[in-house]
Amino acid sequence: MKNREYNFTFLLRISLVSAMGGLLFGYDWVVIGGAKPFYERFFDIASSADLQAWAMSSALIGCIVGAVVSGLVSDRYGRKKTLLGAAFLFTVTSLGTGMAANFGSFIVFRMLGGIGIGLASALSPMYIAEIAPSQLRGRFVSLNQMTIVIGILLAQIMNVLIAEKVPEGATDQFIAASWNGQTGWRWMFWACGAPSVLFFLFTFFIPESPRWLLKVGKADAAFPVLEKIGGAEYARREVKSIRASLDDVGEKVNFKALFHRIYAKVLIIGVVLAVFQQWCGINTVFNYAEEIFTAAGYGVSDTLFNIVITGSVNLIFTFVALFTVDKWGRKKLMVVGSIGLALNYILLGSAFFFHLKGVAVLALVVTAIAIYAMSLAPIVWVILSEIFPNRIRGAAMALATFALWAACFVLTYTFPLLNKSLGAAGTFWVYSGICLAGFIFIMAKLPETKGKSLEEIERELIR
Repeated sequence: MKNREYNFTFLLRISLVSAMGGLLFGYDWVVIGGAKPFYERFFDIASSADLQAWAMSSALIGCIVGAVVSGLVSDRYGRKKTLLGAAFLFTVTSLGTGMAANFGSFIVFRMLGGIGIGLASALSPMYIAEIAPSQLRGRFVSLNQMTIVIGILLAQIMNVLIAEKVPEGATDQFIAASWNGQTGWRWMFWACGAPSVLFFLFTFFIPESPRWLLKVGKADAAFPVLEKIGGAEYARREVKSIRASLDDVGEKVNFKALFHRIYAKVLIIGVVLAVFQQWCGINTVFNYAEEIFTAAGYGVSDTLFNIVITGSVNLIFTFVALFTVDKWGRKKLMVVGSIGLALNYILLGSAFFFHLKGVAVLALVVTAIAIYAMSLAPIVWVILSEIFPNRIRGAAMALATFALWAACFVLTYTFPLLNKSLGAAGTFWVYSGICLAGFIFIMAKLPETKGKSLEEIERELIR
């Protein structure tokens, strides 16, 4: 079936609504980086590496919880209701985090926001994969990564617009007493409230996933959705194929079923790629931009501007992935990303080792983000959304997303500790070694899934 025969407008509309979860995920994930120089002074934790790490990584505890429950909740109540739950959490926590009067309440709201991120990160790409035809699935699932990147850039721009310029050499006490330290960082979190409300309202108007509807025996509700996507013949063919994949395994699915030997290969691939996407190290640039750019000789205000530059590059190269994922294929982009980052980190570590400053470091950071944005960032989510069998997709996606956020917690918590013990140079050399290991795994184990239906992928991986 040719692409023009699908209802492209309908697919785009419902995919973009689902992908708003990605936008809020990106905003909530990165806004803390811009607020960091100010809330740390407000809560008087700027001199404590442990509390700094806890403030940055606490949301990941919620992400892990959200990822774990996403499979159970979405398999029981559906993808749509779970997305509504994530939207509600984003709305509440964006307001609550900005209102935090003490460090304890700040951490609680960051954890609750993390649950929303965990739910959205698992459900948004999975929902899109379940409604998109195979020929369009790569670029439509990549829309979720595009909205994540837009959310990241939006947070970075809002941080720059909200923050007042910090004088060179300003003391911690000056920053803590300034408008930035008292109120500015709060508005950085509150700004997430408006898109959160829109996500909540728009989600009421998207259909439930037809694959989930068929899984729970609601064929009468699934057929009209598939028919609107590609016509009656397409709907009949999809219903037949989906039912066949569901009939292949007789038992009721739960997390215990994941450990059946027939699923071992696909779960190993999914979990390793999820962990690798985080341990490749790029998220430290977003979460610890202040430390990285300070080491390169930049002040606080210059750092905020440089973060916007990195966010803009992130968005531009995500568009590259959007237009190449269904042409070049998933595996080729993953290979380019892993070996490209490995080489880049060797150079970036060397730049810090030889005490290079300014533009040289910024150029290498921007290059690393460009490589990541067109490869590992979107493609891992595409692969995770399509390799798991219909029968266990919710639970398997939850497991992979749990692994991803657990790996992200380790990365985020250990960066200031590694940076303190190994220095910036040694830390990025460690990330280079991880990227090289990821390259070897991808070459040896990752199959190509371009242009195949979810059911065809399942038949190839589950034998």
